[in-house]
Amino acid sequence: MNTSSESALRPAAPQDREAPRAGRGRGPRGARREEILAAAAALFARRGFHGVTIDDIGSAAGMSGPGIYRHFPGKDAVLAEMLVGISERLLAEGSRRAEAAADAGAALDALLDWHVSFALSQPDLITVQERELANVPEPARRKIRRLQRLYVEEWVTVTSELSPLASPARLRTAMHAIFGLLNSTPHSAIELPREDVAALLHTMARAALAAASAPVPGAAGGV
Repeated sequence: MNTSSESALRPAAPQDREAPRAGRGRGPRGARREEILAAAAALFARRGFHGVTIDDIGSAAGMSGPGIYRHFPGKDAVLAEMLVGISERLLAEGSRRAEAAADAGAALDALLDWHVSFALSQPDLITVQERELANVPEPARRKIRRLQRLYVEEWVTVTSELSPLASPARLRTAMHAIFGLLNSTPHSAIELPREDVAALLHTMARAALAAASAPVPGAAGGV
């Protein structure tokens, strides 16, 4: 870890201010933060959180490392905002699509389409989310876990309508397994065209849910 650039949480000195990039305006502050988050996601996915320094993030975002402190108090804050943002986005859009659907079947298809499209378009974020949660400071980690639980329950609510005899615990367990399938895209989506991968994942997830809803031989209550 590069302690010389990461240990001091300080505003940027004049010499640390980011230089203009050729052919590109800096844009509003919020857009700049998004650029930093995107650059950091790519680095964290490739090298891991501990393999990346503030200077690395600054260089990838086209600014000096200390200039990052004008937008974030430190590297862990970059990771925290990144993962909180993923969880908020998945929950908000998933809930919106499910509520707009005509029935439970359409809601499930909408949730699957949303998660698959996110996983295919944001492989770096999927990788970081799966691997780096333990490096998020505890207050943000609690928020992320709460948002993730709410997202799972959105799926459980929908699938419960389709499989009323399956227990919530069984459906919840199935959903975690299905997320593992859908979030495999950084590794699995490398040979087929994107639309073919999306269709395959959708079909496989639907089949897994059908299996979770099937009677279990010898189990009390069937499912």
